[in-house]
Amino acid sequence: MRAADPGHVVVVGGGICGLATAHELVRAGARVTLLEGSDQLGGLGTFFAWRDRWVERFYHCVMPTDDHLLDLLDQLGLRERVTWRPTRMGMVVDGRAFPFNTALDLLRFTPLGVLDRLRFGAVSVLLRRLGRGRDLDRTRTEDWLRGLYGDRVWELLLAPLFGAKFGARFGDVPALYLWQRLGREGAVSVRGYPDGGYRAVIDALRASIEAGGGVVRLDAPVRRVGVAGERVRIALDGDEVVLADRVVSTLPLPQLRQLADDDLAARLPDVRLPYQGVVNALFFLRRPLSGHYWTPVVRSGTEFDGLIQMTPLAGVEPYGGRHLVYAMRYTDRESALFEDDDAAVAARWTSQLLALHPELSHEDVDEVRVFKAPFVEPVYPLGYRSLRPPVVVAGTPLLLATTAHVYPDVTSWNSSVGLARRVAATLAQAPQPVPG
Repeated sequence: MRAADPGHVVVVGGGICGLATAHELVRAGARVTLLEGSDQLGGLGTFFAWRDRWVERFYHCVMPTDDHLLDLLDQLGLRERVTWRPTRMGMVVDGRAFPFNTALDLLRFTPLGVLDRLRFGAVSVLLRRLGRGRDLDRTRTEDWLRGLYGDRVWELLLAPLFGAKFGARFGDVPALYLWQRLGREGAVSVRGYPDGGYRAVIDALRASIEAGGGVVRLDAPVRRVGVAGERVRIALDGDEVVLADRVVSTLPLPQLRQLADDDLAARLPDVRLPYQGVVNALFFLRRPLSGHYWTPVVRSGTEFDGLIQMTPLAGVEPYGGRHLVYAMRYTDRESALFEDDDAAVAARWTSQLLALHPELSHEDVDEVRVFKAPFVEPVYPLGYRSLRPPVVVAGTPLLLATTAHVYPDVTSWNSSVGLARRVAATLAQAPQPVPG
């Protein structure tokens, strides 16, 4: 079957999904314009200038199971520039730090009683198998895990962990999300980080798009979107209007609804997902912490609920000899923490980090930077597989490629690239819609 000519395609949003979509379309011979509202591409993969180098605002890694992302890196000539290292997990509970990787670590994990530790280990080993054949999409995470691990493990350990990720709705998230995540990563994992950081990936995608005749525009925020006959009308700042035969929107659905005119808004899928944002503090330290890549922090008097230490993954060279630690808290974009002043967050979280690690002093903290993102991940309701909106908005030339569409896969660069490929293939094969 010969691919259809989609005409002029506008991709709205320059995050990884938008970049990958534009890359795929250009490779297929489409005429593409990518519009990014900010002065930088990358979305959650954006970076900032730090002294004589660039650093990601939010933490990322590559997993060996990231087939879509690794294939994209191969196309860009970057796959061999990924350095792979074994990484380990820690756990901080009630202010005490524990390694959390081996059976011996678990036996020494005193926040749980001996029987609960044994049960935790046995269930964790079998968890992927225990989920096969079950309708986990319609099973509450709390019901599934409480039943398997027991009340005490759920209440002392798992509930705080899921509450940190999903807020007050954590118990209602489909257990399928956790089951899929277990297929991507584990406590002891080999992880990868690209040479040159994620900026190298973003720069290579832009170069690929432009080399194929695509246009990439920064500082081009969309103010209004509407269907005009068989085309899409996109209004930008300064009364500029861009007409497109097809549009792929990667904007979070709440943002797109605000930009859509009344007619288009009425055609958008009526799926109103709550979204979690994130507050990230980046600590540039003169001394390393525990050496664990990932450390959840539970009931320890901190506003942040997890630490990502980049030194075990990327070393210190990308950070000028400093040890980069991300402290994070997932939170609603309307929460008091999200709206708080960055300097105030930095000061409080520095004090909390030093209290958690008394071997550190203020002199060991070289610099702290705070960044926030309002739309990181939807909080999916039970049965979301049947609620997930279609990629094509019926009766319009508009396609959607958002985090609301990657479920049941875990939100990641890999799932975003996979979604981009699916959307690009749909667009290349589909006939022009009939307006209605």
